[in-house]
Amino acid sequence: MSKAYQVITDQIIELLEQGTVPWRQPWISVAPQNLITCRAYRGINPFILACRGFSSPFWLTFRQAKQLGGSVRKGQRSAPVVFWKIHKKEDEESQEEAQTVSVPVLRYYRVFNVEQCEGLPEERIPVIEEREFAPLEIAEKIVAGMPGPPEIRHGATAALYLPAKDRVELPRPTCFESSHQYYCTLFHELTHASGSKGRLGRLGGKTPAPFGSADYSREELVAEMGAAFLCGECGIEQSTLENSAAYISHWLQRLKSDPRLAVIAAAQAQKAADFILGRHQPNGKEKAQATAKAV
Repeated sequence: MSKAYQVITDQIIELLEQGTVPWRQPWISVAPQNLITCRAYRGINPFILACRGFSSPFWLTFRQAKQLGGSVRKGQRSAPVVFWKIHKKEDEESQEEAQTVSVPVLRYYRVFNVEQCEGLPEERIPVIEEREFAPLEIAEKIVAGMPGPPEIRHGATAALYLPAKDRVELPRPTCFESSHQYYCTLFHELTHASGSKGRLGRLGGKTPAPFGSADYSREELVAEMGAAFLCGECGIEQSTLENSAAYISHWLQRLKSDPRLAVIAAAQAQKAADFILGRHQPNGKEKAQATAKAV
């Protein structure tokens, strides 16, 4: 495997291990693009860049930042961008003299988000227009009433729960296609959070299950079913169930051999929804976990 392939493979594995699933995105965002050329990145690059957690879609190289009179802040981590470069080489199998063939070779370079930079001219960074967002009172009450909730941070370009930091990260509410989709996504991540060691203990620790494993797939089913239950409490289930069903089908296809999956996942999802709603009565083990976390 070439170095460029390995760099991108490592990035994808890292994102998946963090809990980021790139094919689930009920929010709208400007495609990642180069700040100077205004060209949108293509291929695998939009997924890699969009999942880095920055609210701005604009990227540039270290040299481009300097050309604009700015700089990259010390300690910032770059992201790889891959591209195909055509090389000419002699065709060893040709029967004729001086025959050449074009060979595509994968190469990469590194970029930084404008949020990682300082001193960039403000007039060179386009302002992104956002749609209006109408909060749902009943949904807000559910979020606010969750016992011992995780930190909720907006401004990311992906939605995920980070067990090690006990934090939910989401795009800004105005980025979502609708307020219903925003709350469905938030409920999905809060359901993940409900399984932490200091709450229901479903996740078992601070390290997410390996992507594609039975535990990972089951937890995704639990999170989506939990979100559906909570959306039902808000009366918005009909507008979100279609997307949820499509998302769940991906994991069901991986685990069709386990006839207990849907029943177990639904039971855990109901328990998670009850916890978020403040209706769950913890057993002795859960009380001990909560006490240990508080200490």
